[in-house]
Amino acid sequence: MGISIANAALRLVSGAFILNSGINKLRIDEASAAGLQQMASNGVPQLAELEPSVFGKVVSISEISLGSALLLPLVPSRLAGLGLGAFSAVLLSSYLRTPGMTESDGVRPTADGTALAKDFWLAGIAAALIFARKGAKKVKKDK
Repeated sequence: MGISIANAALRLVSGAFILNSGINKLRIDEASAAGLQQMASNGVPQLAELEPSVFGKVVSISEISLGSALLLPLVPSRLAGLGLGAFSAVLLSSYLRTPGMTESDGVRPTADGTALAKDFWLAGIAAALIFARKGAKKVKKDK
């Protein structure tokens, strides 16, 4: 199966970041979970239907699972990239749809949105993992 150094680097930085975020949310208080849920529901309205405590646990477990999948070389890079792509799509949707996060052009971050704009990097990493070309296959020459 093998993993390239480039893919390993992409998976290591994004996986460690997301895993750490999920671990930090394991003991999220209800008020913090509710605030996070409110922002997330701007991008995915169905998330508002969950109880804040349940939402906090779901986010924590999801981030721990995704971070672990990115860090484990047994998980194929394309599959890990698809998971990261779905995750970053939700984050970007929330960023782009939350009032006050972007400048008037709807894309560039305001001071409040700068912390969320990093999710574009995650989307870029996901694209790199999904669309990375396999290493050059060795061609056997007939003698």
